[in-house]
Amino acid sequence: MLFTLKATMRFSDYFKDNDKPVISFELYPPKTEQGLQTLKKKIIPNLVKLGPSYITVTYGAGGSTQGSTLEIASTIKNECGLESACHLTCVGASSSEIDEVVRKIAAEGIGNIVVLRGDAPQGQGNFIAHDDGFSYANELVSHIRSNEDSAQRFGLAVAGYPEKHQEAESLGVDIANLKRKVDAGADIIITQLFYDNQAFFTYRDKVHAAGIDIPIVPGLMPIQSSSQIQRIAALCGARLPDDLLGRLEDAGDNDEMATEIGTKQCIAQSKELLDNGVPGIHFYVLNRSPQITRIVKALRV
Repeated sequence: MLFTLKATMRFSDYFKDNDKPVISFELYPPKTEQGLQTLKKKIIPNLVKLGPSYITVTYGAGGSTQGSTLEIASTIKNECGLESACHLTCVGASSSEIDEVVRKIAAEGIGNIVVLRGDAPQGQGNFIAHDDGFSYANELVSHIRSNEDSAQRFGLAVAGYPEKHQEAESLGVDIANLKRKVDAGADIIITQLFYDNQAFFTYRDKVHAAGIDIPIVPGLMPIQSSSQIQRIAALCGARLPDDLLGRLEDAGDNDEMATEIGTKQCIAQSKELLDNGVPGIHFYVLNRSPQITRIVKALRV
């Protein structure tokens, strides 16, 4: 089954001979119809005004919001005129079901996919692949590549973990897994969120030493709440530096103060990354536009 794509910009196109950093955002589908309409009519237009290269759209555990993911990505691409990308995971899907999802993505003129294994559904414990599905992201990358017209390839992004994936035995093992994804046909690497730039720089050096030479794009999540970010960081194994953690603890339940701390921290972190040659930054914006507006404008100044 070949997937037919319309002309579009692929992930790799943004990083070819580009002397400016590539800025991109990630959104997620809201749980309510009202939230979805607010996202489409207000938040997305505000984000598009900031001039990102593309916006990626994730979906819930087990593909629970996959239909909304495609609807949002299509809005970005076909109504706002900005390139978008759909997330796609191995969770709970057969190869034929994945083929159908990819066909729908292509039919909307979307030429980019973020390929992930995905987390086990809540209550399942360990990840269990569908009997006719895939166990790892590299297998999903290979499957998509095997079904493409050679002249019309998707842009494929895969995940990297500067502080290693929590299920990996070591950072070395995790980077070996990353190389399998790259060798299968990935175009760029977008990292998990992190707050320690030195961890990223060490990771980047080790990834390059492993023979991986595609763009490594840092993923940053601006802090909006002390309790929320500590919970998210714990879930994905990201370390909060002691000085940042101390400031957030002082903020306590004051989300306005935490957001101000997070905004300044994200600007400083971004500037240091850009000064050290990263090809771009992918911001996990948590479906809000005012904070990321401040951050992007500060970086452009």
